[in-house]
Amino acid sequence: MKEILNNLYEHKTLSNETAKEVLVNIASAKYNSSQVASFMSVYLMRPITVEELSGFREAMLELCLKVEFNTNETIDIVGTGGDGKDTFNISTLSCFVVAGSGIKVTKHGNYGVSSVTGSSNVLEAIGYKLTSDKNILQKQLDEADLCFMHAPLFHPAMKNVAPIRKELGVRTFFNMLGPIVNPCFPKYQLLGVYNLEMARLYNYLLQKTSSEYTIVHSLDGYDEISLTENYKMITREKEQIIEPKNRFKPEDLFGGKSVDESAKTFLNILKGEGTKAQNEVVIANAGTAIHCVTKKKLEECFSEAKESLESKKALNVFNKLIKS
Repeated sequence: MKEILNNLYEHKTLSNETAKEVLVNIASAKYNSSQVASFMSVYLMRPITVEELSGFREAMLELCLKVEFNTNETIDIVGTGGDGKDTFNISTLSCFVVAGSGIKVTKHGNYGVSSVTGSSNVLEAIGYKLTSDKNILQKQLDEADLCFMHAPLFHPAMKNVAPIRKELGVRTFFNMLGPIVNPCFPKYQLLGVYNLEMARLYNYLLQKTSSEYTIVHSLDGYDEISLTENYKMITREKEQIIEPKNRFKPEDLFGGKSVDESAKTFLNILKGEGTKAQNEVVIANAGTAIHCVTKKKLEECFSEAKESLESKKALNVFNKLIKS
C-alpha cells in the first residue's frame, strides 16, 4: 500500500486491475486503518477516473453475496449521498411510490455516513427488519412489489471499511460505488449524483453494461431531482436540462435533525400529510423512475406517480412490506 499511496500522492492514477486488487485487499484487511483512510482521502482531493471506478466496482460485485430473484425486471432508485443537503429520504420514498404504480423495486441502501439518516436508518425506525434472507426478500417482492437490501449484509467484506468511513464522516468513493453494486443486478436504475463529473463517469461506465439507466443531478448540487433548480437528466440515448414547473427552497426539503424526525416525515408523506414541496419532489423522482422503465412520456409518468402517492397505493406497499 505504501507504494500505491506514494504514486497517488504524485497525482498518478490506478489501472482498472490495480484498483480492483486494492479493493480486494482492503476487504481482506491486508492494510491498516490509517492506510485505508489515507487511500480513501485521495479521492476527496482529486476526481476518480473511470478506470479506477470500474475496478472498484468489479471487486465489489465479485465479493458480494449475489441475489437471484425470479425476475430482474426491477429498478433501484438511489443517490450517491454526500451532497451535504440533509434532505428527507427522497429516493427511498420514491421507491414506495414506484412500487405503488406496479413496478417492482429492489432497493439497495445503507446507513447514513455523511448525512443524518440513510435509507437503512429510516426503514429500521419505521419497523422494517433488515435481512439478507433471499426467501423473505422474494416474498416481499412478490407481495409488496418492493424489497430492501441493506448493503452491509450483502457486502460483508466491507465491514473493515465501515468504521473508518463513519469516523471520517465525509463523502468517500464508497458513496460513488453504492448505486452501482446492487447485488441483484436490476435491469433498471435511477441514479442521483452530486456533481456533473460524477454524472459523466456513471454514464461512461453504464454505457458498457446492459442496464437501462437514468442519471439525474440538480444543478445546485443535489444528488436527486430537488426542484430547487434546473436539473440534468442523462439516459443511454440523450442528455437534457429540465426546468421545473414549480420551484422550492432548500429548507422545504430539510429532513430533520434525527432519525426519529426523518421517520416521522417519511410516514407523513406516505399518509398524504406531506407538504406541497415534499410531495412534488417525491413525484418528480418517482415519475422519472417510471419513465426509465416504461419509456412513456415524462408527464404521463409524473401523473402515475402522483396517483400512486395520493391514492395511498404507496402507503399500501409500505403496509405490506412491514407485515411480510
